[in-house]
Amino acid sequence: MSDPTATQDLIKGADEPTASPVAVRDSQRSLWRDTWDILKRRKIFWISLVMLVVFLLMAAFPSLFTHKDPEYATLAKSMELPSSDAWFGYDLQGRDVYARAVYGARTSIIVGVLATLATVLLGGLTGVLAAYFGRWLDAIISRVGEMFLGLPYVLGAIIILGTIAPAQSNPGKATIMAVVIVVLALLGWPILMRIARSAVIQAKHQDYVQAARALGAGPLRIIFRHLLPNSLAPILVYATITIGSYIGAEATLSLLGIGLRSPVISWGIAIADHASYIRTAPHAMFFPAAFLSLCVLTFVMLGEAVRDALDPKLR
Repeated sequence: MSDPTATQDLIKGADEPTASPVAVRDSQRSLWRDTWDILKRRKIFWISLVMLVVFLLMAAFPSLFTHKDPEYATLAKSMELPSSDAWFGYDLQGRDVYARAVYGARTSIIVGVLATLATVLLGGLTGVLAAYFGRWLDAIISRVGEMFLGLPYVLGAIIILGTIAPAQSNPGKATIMAVVIVVLALLGWPILMRIARSAVIQAKHQDYVQAARALGAGPLRIIFRHLLPNSLAPILVYATITIGSYIGAEATLSLLGIGLRSPVISWGIAIADHASYIRTAPHAMFFPAAFLSLCVLTFVMLGEAVRDALDPKLR
């Protein structure tokens, strides 16, 4: 679901030379210190950071932004336009649109973050193993990844979600969220696997890795002490952008009727429930869509800022 051009840039960036073999820890500290110095001078970083803090506060403490119950419905107020009583108006069931938009941030962000963590763990682990051990393991992991990449994203989600949690079923909140997270991770891990694999292949040929191997360091020590720390930059950038992509993907799946569903509250569900009323009551869909777009834009801008700061061509 991410931008193919950005993904290609990340894979190319992973092929750039990693930290100096002399004084690895000092070079790592210097890299992140220089990155922070660059980020501090970028307005886009501070704008995205402020927006991110607002959305995180909204997800963690929604009562700071509204005192209304998002589940409280008054059918007599169905589809009422925005007013002083309800800033964003009321939805089809007579529920406050603003309250549901605020509380929807928690579900959408949780799904995006957990799906990204699962993608990083699955894609990063398989990428590191494929790059470090190579040969038949690399071939197997690469071919499996290509199979997933060849599967259209939406079609794959429809098949998996239609099998595990069909629309006519009534799973609980935690169950349906877990299923959507797993599906997003399963369909998204191959790209991160390729990024991690490319970064580790470049890093494992550095002198400090060869020295550690000559001194008797085992595979686990080499991977976690030397390879991963010097391969985190492209993984971190891709993960940041992917959070926004997964939040948008969750909304897409909900709009198609195969993603999250009531009683879960999310921006995607709010959009899906009122898509057919866009002409008669656009406010019921517009405001959740605006929250969704701003949140996705926040993570994309933050990822772009970090990528530019870590790009060795711009350093």
